[in-house]
Amino acid sequence: MKTTATYGLMAEFDSPRALITAAEKTHKEGYKKIDAYTPYPIEEVAEAIGFHHNNVPLVTLIGGIVGGLSGYLMQFWISTIDYPVNIGGKPYHSWPSFIIVTFEMTILFAGISAVFGMLALNGLPMPYHPVFNVSRFAMASKDRFFLIVFASDKKYDAVATRQFLESLGPVSVAEVPS
Repeated sequence: MKTTATYGLMAEFDSPRALITAAEKTHKEGYKKIDAYTPYPIEEVAEAIGFHHNNVPLVTLIGGIVGGLSGYLMQFWISTIDYPVNIGGKPYHSWPSFIIVTFEMTILFAGISAVFGMLALNGLPMPYHPVFNVSRFAMASKDRFFLIVFASDKKYDAVATRQFLESLGPVSVAEVPS
């Protein structure tokens, strides 16, 4: 007999307020690896599940710095070392003429790193996700709200977590197979 690993436990709620309350209680209970699925964006859910940080700005900043440095160093290398041309007596390392390309490379690298950083940090593209194994999850795009506690959470215990989720008053609690 083949046994499947558990991805987590998912609770279904019928209102956004019930989901937010359950998410707050779950986070206060000590569960850190939780997520919520709703048919439309609800701002309070991110705060309720303890999601407070976003690394996309840092990735964008690093990309911009790399782009600016690469643009400036490329021009410096070309004009002073690889192919120096004396035009009108100006010095080979004339930094004011490097500003435009440096700025453009900064914007280009920052934009590209923001897009790819956002995709990578969100785990996209994701053609398969275990939550689709739960038949009731199809209602997540219509009128139901779901809260999942991942099995990778330190506090996760199949029996205790199920009892805790059932105490929150959900419509149903389902095991999510991997």
